[in-house]
Amino acid sequence: MLEVKDDCVSIGEAARLTGVSVHTLRYYERAGLVVTTIDRTTSGRRRYSKLDLEWIQICTKLRATGMPIRTIRRYAELVSEGRGNEKERLALMETHRVEVLAKLAEIQDNLRVIDHKIDVYRGRLEAGDADHLWAPQP
Repeated sequence: MLEVKDDCVSIGEAARLTGVSVHTLRYYERAGLVVTTIDRTTSGRRRYSKLDLEWIQICTKLRATGMPIRTIRRYAELVSEGRGNEKERLALMETHRVEVLAKLAEIQDNLRVIDHKIDVYRGRLEAGDADHLWAPQP
């Protein structure tokens, strides 16, 4: 988990801790993806709490699994609203899970094709007849 030594960290430190760029952090805030108002110093510099960083990691994971920004925004809105919309949050996550599982199945199918091609090349190289593999003629 995240190790935040102070109550809050700068945007640069938040970027380092979450593994996203400063630009991405600012974008997440502008796009309405954060569930809290990011604290600012008296000079206007952003200060991220541990809760903010944990939420950013959730957003990053959702985005990495293909969840559209508008869906992450809707999820953030639901979380920000507080109690009473848990069924909608659950439905949103269940729908996304089905989509991720479908993508995983597609990736696994693609990996099987790659593994087959690797096996063919290894077998032909070991047999010494790799020069007989199909190749398009110019």
